[in-house]
Amino acid sequence: MSDTDVLIVGAGPTGLVLALWLTRQGTKVRIIDKAAAPATASRALAVQARTLELYGQMNLAEAVLEQGHKVPGLNLWAGGRKAARVDLAAISGDLTAYGPLVFPQDAHERLLIERLEATGVRVERHMELVRFTDTGDSVEATIRGPDAAEDVCTTRYLAGCDGANSIVRKSLGTGFPGGTYQQLFYVADVDAGGPALDGELHVDLDQADFLAVFPLKGHGRARLIGTVRGERARHAETLQFADVSGRAIANMKVDVRAVNWFSRYHVHHRVTDRFRAGRVFLLGDAAHIHSPAGGQGMNTGIGDAINLAWKLTAVLSGNAGDTLLDTYESERRAFARGLVATTDRAFTLATAQGALADFARLRLVPLIVPALFGIRAARKYIFGAVSQIRLSYPESMLSTGRAGTVRGGVRLPWAPTPDADNYESLRAMDWQVHIYGATTAAFRSWCETNAVRLSVFPWHERYARAGFAENAMYLLRPDTYVALADERQDVAVLESYFAKRALSPSAKNSSWPGGCPGNP
Repeated sequence: MSDTDVLIVGAGPTGLVLALWLTRQGTKVRIIDKAAAPATASRALAVQARTLELYGQMNLAEAVLEQGHKVPGLNLWAGGRKAARVDLAAISGDLTAYGPLVFPQDAHERLLIERLEATGVRVERHMELVRFTDTGDSVEATIRGPDAAEDVCTTRYLAGCDGANSIVRKSLGTGFPGGTYQQLFYVADVDAGGPALDGELHVDLDQADFLAVFPLKGHGRARLIGTVRGERARHAETLQFADVSGRAIANMKVDVRAVNWFSRYHVHHRVTDRFRAGRVFLLGDAAHIHSPAGGQGMNTGIGDAINLAWKLTAVLSGNAGDTLLDTYESERRAFARGLVATTDRAFTLATAQGALADFARLRLVPLIVPALFGIRAARKYIFGAVSQIRLSYPESMLSTGRAGTVRGGVRLPWAPTPDADNYESLRAMDWQVHIYGATTAAFRSWCETNAVRLSVFPWHERYARAGFAENAMYLLRPDTYVALADERQDVAVLESYFAKRALSPSAKNSSWPGGCPGNP
């Protein structure tokens, strides 16, 4: 028998990232999945810039970049020809070190599993959560193994990362309001040739079935994602690739040589009523599902995991009270609801039918999209929204203050100079302070005494362009969002911030005598 702090149900990207972050911070986890093996095919492809930035904390970004495929451009097709192109390689500009990346979810999961196993934690397969009870002090979870035998695991917290049909969410009885898109989707991994197989992203705007061609790593490899309309959609169970490979694919001149995988599915848009119920949490698809517009789904689940991981660790280590865990729901549910609304509008526009919708897609979109990306402010806004670097928590009880244009709750602006990259210190998963300019011996001493990492960057004009104020103080959360921004370097302000929120930046020893079989 060995104790565990967090039982994670579901070993998709969300559950795996949660397990990695918790383990890295010294929290004991057990992760189970009812599937016999990891998925060998998947729908999720996009890895957004914000995910890669956060992966830098775990030295994961480099591996994802190496195994994934950078997407240099977006091409819009209309009338059987390329109508417009957007240079994606250039739009990140001075906002982030990363641009659009394609890395299929199945390969992504294999990498995460490999990294998790290197920490000594293995996913327990053929293990299904049957039921659980929150006792107030712990969670008693009944788990059924491959031999149908049931065991009870006692854990401090339970994390439901078990997908859209989550047993954790259903057991909690929390609502999952939303709806289902009427369109039937198909997805196919192919070996192919033609002008749309040039390593870039291609989207067909014609009145034919919506189609996007996503490049995969390797010559001539791509994923086709499209919708099926009319009579064919009524026979989803018998639908084959030949049934959907006509008009749209012909429009984009895709020469399919081999179909390696084909599937069809419906897409939902839903957000659960509660992300937290006592000692139980919902993350990823168990908490929110939405259209594939913008490639947000998997990235949002990963963001859930990182947001929750540092907060669980802080509470378990005695550095925070239980109220800190309430901010997981308030921060992530607000974002999920806004995201579902946004992707719903985008998807509705892309798949709308009728003469007016066709005119907008064929005539207006090829003109408007390149023009928008030609305007710096619009380019920053669009890229920031899709890449999730604009995601912020201004209303959170953890966010306060302003210095320059940087407010509490925002992602720390990336501002590299020839002498330093202000994101290097973010590899540390702890509270830290950034000063852009100069500091005092007294301020340094307080940070050392209170175990708060301090990074001081000699003033540079680049920092002004990023919105920082010279000599101001920026307190960063362990997930690299700005918690406190203040024009002064006043230790009393820092002390007040932590005291009012019952937080401590310093590590404290704590133990808990719970127990369940599983990973040591």
